[in-house]
This record gives sequence, C-alpha cells and structure tokens, in this order.
Amino acid sequence: MTTTVRPAQEQEAGRTGVLFSMCLALVLVVASVSSVNLALTGISIDLGTSSSQLTWVADGYTVALAALVLPFGALGDRIGRRRLLLVGTVVFGLAALGAAAAQSPQALIGCRVLMGLGAAMVMPGTLSTITAVFPPDERARAVSVWAGFATSGAVLGMLGCGLILEWSSWRATFVATAVLAGAALVAALLLAPDTSDPEDAVIDAPGFVLSALGIGALIFGIVDGAEAGWTSIGAVGGLAVGLGALAAFVRWELRTRRPMLDVRLFALRGFGTGTLALTVQFLCLFGFFLVGLQFVQLILGYSALKSAVCLLPMALIVMPMSRVAPHLVERFGPRAVMTTGLLGLAGGLAIMTRLDDTSSYGHFLGGLAVFGLGMALTSTPATTAIVTSLPKAKQGVASAVNDVSREIGSALGIAILGSLFNSGYRSAVSPATSALPAEAGHAIEESAGAGLAAASHMGSGGQPIADAVRHAFAEGLHDAMTAGVVIAVLAAAVTFWRAPRRALVALDPAEAALGGPPLDDELGRTRIEGGDHDLGDVGDEGDPVGLLVGAVGGHRAVGDGPPGDLGLARPVGLLPLLGVDGRAVQGEAGVALEVRPLAGLGHRAEAELAVGELALDARDAG
Repeated sequence: MTTTVRPAQEQEAGRTGVLFSMCLALVLVVASVSSVNLALTGISIDLGTSSSQLTWVADGYTVALAALVLPFGALGDRIGRRRLLLVGTVVFGLAALGAAAAQSPQALIGCRVLMGLGAAMVMPGTLSTITAVFPPDERARAVSVWAGFATSGAVLGMLGCGLILEWSSWRATFVATAVLAGAALVAALLLAPDTSDPEDAVIDAPGFVLSALGIGALIFGIVDGAEAGWTSIGAVGGLAVGLGALAAFVRWELRTRRPMLDVRLFALRGFGTGTLALTVQFLCLFGFFLVGLQFVQLILGYSALKSAVCLLPMALIVMPMSRVAPHLVERFGPRAVMTTGLLGLAGGLAIMTRLDDTSSYGHFLGGLAVFGLGMALTSTPATTAIVTSLPKAKQGVASAVNDVSREIGSALGIAILGSLFNSGYRSAVSPATSALPAEAGHAIEESAGAGLAAASHMGSGGQPIADAVRHAFAEGLHDAMTAGVVIAVLAAAVTFWRAPRRALVALDPAEAALGGPPLDDELGRTRIEGGDHDLGDVGDEGDPVGLLVGAVGGHRAVGDGPPGDLGLARPVGLLPLLGVDGRAVQGEAGVALEVRPLAGLGHRAEAELAVGELALDARDAG
C-alpha cells in the first residue's frame, strides 16, 4: 500500500524542520553567553588571568555580538539569511576550537571576540528565517518557541557546561561548543531555506558603521564601568563615544531616504514597548544569574553542576508557558500579558530580596518559579510585537533589534545590579575586616568567594569572618534584587500605559490591499464599534503620516481625501503611521481605517488609537 503525503503535511513538516534548525542555532549563541561563567575559575587557575581579563573573557563575546548583530541582520536581508548564518556558524565553531587551544588570556579573549562576530551573523537569521517561512496565522506560535529557547538557552548552556566540568576541564567546554556549531551548521544546511529580499533590503553603510560603533562602545563602557569604576577612562570614553555615535546614527537614519532602521518605529506602541520589555527582561535575568548563582554556590555550598541544575526549573516553566503566551495575547491583548509578565519578574525578584544566610533552596525556588513565569509572559508578546512591526523585507533588522535589546539588557543587568550587589556587600563586610591585615581585608571586601576562602584558612578564628561574609552577601543581594524590582515595576507601568491593548496580526500585503475583505476582516482594517470620534490623516506623499483622533461627537469620517487634507477639531492624540496613506470610511456599525503603502516606502504601519474605551489598530505590511 502506498501512502501519499499531502502538500500541506509536507509544508508543515518542512516548517517544523526550519523551527528545529533555527532554535538549535539560537541555543548555540545564547548558551555561549552564560555557560562561560561556570568555567571562569578553571580558566583563571590554568591561564593565570587577572580579574579584568576574566571580565573580558566573558564579555568580549557580548560586546562583539551586540555591536554587529544589527548590521548583519540588515546584510542577511540583502544577501540571504541562511547564507550569512552558515558563514557565521563556521566562524563561531573555528573560534571555539581556537579558544579550547588558547595558551594565554589575550588569545582566549581574542577567540571569544571572534565567537561574538560569528554569533552576530547567526542570531538575526534565526528569528527572521522563522518569520519569513511561517504564515501569519502560525507565526506567533513559532515565535513563542523561539522566545522560549532564547530564554531557556542560557540555563541549558550552564547545565551543559556544568556537566562537562564535572569530568573534564574548561577546554572541553569549548570543544563541545564547536561540536554543537557543527551540528547547527548541518541542520541549517539541510532543513532551512535561504530567504532574502534583495530588492527591498537596504545596504546603509553609514548606518552600519554608526550603529556598530555606538552599540559596541556603549556596551564596552558599561562593562568597563562595572569592572574598573564609572570614572575610569574606559568607562567614560566608551559611554561618550557610544552615545555620540548613537546620536549620529539617529540623525542619519532620520535624514537618509533608505534607512537601515527607521528610528521613528520606536514611537509605535508595539515596537517601542516590545523593545523596552525585552531590555528590562534580560537586565533582570542576567542580574539574577550573576547574584543567584553566587547564592547557590557560596551560601548553599552547591557545585557548578548542582548550581546549574537548581536553575533548571525556570527553563521547565519558561518553555511550556511561552507556548501558552500567544493564546493569552489573543484573548487579553499584549498590554495585559506583557504588563503581567514584567510584574511577575518583579514578584520573583521581590521574593529573592528575602534570601539570607539561613535560607534554603526551597525559598530560592519559590522566587525562581515566579520569575520564570514572568519571563515567559514577557518574552513572547514582546518579540512578536517587534517582528510584526516591520515588513517581510526587513525581518533580519527586526530580529536584530530583538537581539540588541537582549544584549544591552544583559550588559545593563550585570553592570547595574552587579555594582549594587558589590557596593552593598562591601559596605556590610568592611567592619569585620578592619582588624585584619590590609591585603587580606581588601581581598575579602572584593569578593564573597575570596572572603569565605580566607575564613576557611583561619581556623576557629575564621568563623566570625565567614558569618560576616554571609551576612554581607545577603545585604548586597537585597540591594541588587530591590533595584531589579523597581526597574521591572517601572517598565510594567510604561507598558501598561503604552502597549497595544489588542493583539495585532501580521498581514499579507496582497490581502491588505484596498477593496479586499469586508471592514471587520482582520487584514488591513479593524472596525471601531460605536463611540464618538473623528478619524483623519495628514501628511505629504513620501512623508510619515500622522493620524489624529478627536473626540468631537458622532460617527463622522474626516480627512478621507488625499494626504495633506486635515479636517479635525480638538485633536487629543498624535501617533505616527509610517509609510501609509489612510482614509476613514463609514461602515454600518462603526468607522474603520483603510490603509495602503505610499510610493517608495516599505514600512509596516501600526497605530493603536484610543478614545475612551475604544481602540483602533491599523497596519499595512508595506
């Protein structure tokens, strides 16, 4: 008997293969951010690295990845996303092998920077390939899987690294990374198509250079400030160069006719709040990793492997809940889900503020579970909001904005929460070190690990020092986690105020054309049921179009002539509609907005305009 596979089944199987291969490549990149932290002790002993060198072993990768991911995202849109991903995977794997063979701190740092270069080629292609391959009705769920691995990959990386370190050296962790890169290369080659949009993608050389310089210098300054102090030359210079280059980037992108990233997109509710939510999410995550891992290792006394296993429940919560999040967004809207997620992050960190030197793993697990739930509810809707704000031709850029948000958040979390932890610990432990020799006291004040190690060599006299170190650790942890709570709550407040209230679907340009489906169809137009309002458009051909809403009474459509016509009284709000020509039309049960792309522009337009309890979401795929 012969079984014939239907084309639809073949397409579904093909998309599943694409999702698998892209998530495998994603885990390769994300795991390498976090896993190296467990190997730093062995690296320090073997290569004799200083504290500053260890910082750059970990963060050289992050700086290169964050600096280059946006330009490479745009380049992948032009030359082919899989093609660039494959090149990046080869660079990444070879650099990992070089790191395994490194004989000096400088060589290892150089290899980590090259790994970051390869990762910047790989990462934007993972999400952009998924959004290009999956149809609109399946895209949110595919993105939810990607978002789950983007979060859980860090925990999986630490778990894998911990397993290897139980039986081998730090060098074996880099060999294993190279093997994983080979597997990701084969999977992408066999399972993923090479998607691109060469006609619509933009090669913006000044934008490439300015964005790479600005983001790279900014991350460098943040990392150096956390390590050497905020008045150091590296920190001040890096922050100054970074902010200056980013200001120049914004100015250039606003003036050029074909920008790599139209910065006005950040004024869109979904794009702006999605970027904010991801940045804060990873700020909290990596700040938590920095302090939480030390808690389970130093206070609970767990090994590297057991410490990684302790974090596994978070991944077990994030993965399934990330799949549930799109359903919640469909029912309650992105505003409610993202706000709840950010409050979940705050709640988990608030539980962590109660940890002290007598706390058990059960207490830690309670905070971890709430934190993981918040991660899942934040990541998926935030990621979806960003990628659906840009057209198909710029999905590499959309993915890169996701990635940059994560990397900037990670660096800020380590810098801000890490600095607060260190200052809180140092202030609390210093009274106990006043009677010790200056060198010993300084070592104890610099690191809780060094403090416990020093106390263990003091015999019975070391117990008061050990108690003081544990108490001081709890003080520093409280300060860091409290700051995380405040930041997450503030982000939740902004999200509640600005995020779209209703879920927006990705549109097919052909279906979104004027004269298509009826007014209440999701594609291109959304009905406002009842209410008192005027809708209108204003702007010249080729310029951003502003949509004004005025509460003036009645169902009247104003401004339905050509762009430039304006007939509104008492405007109460202005939001940008990039690259669309809109006209308000009267329907039987309300007013809707029809949109179409303006000539020469390829932006996706989004607006969520509220009058009282009413809202209008209008988008065009461009």
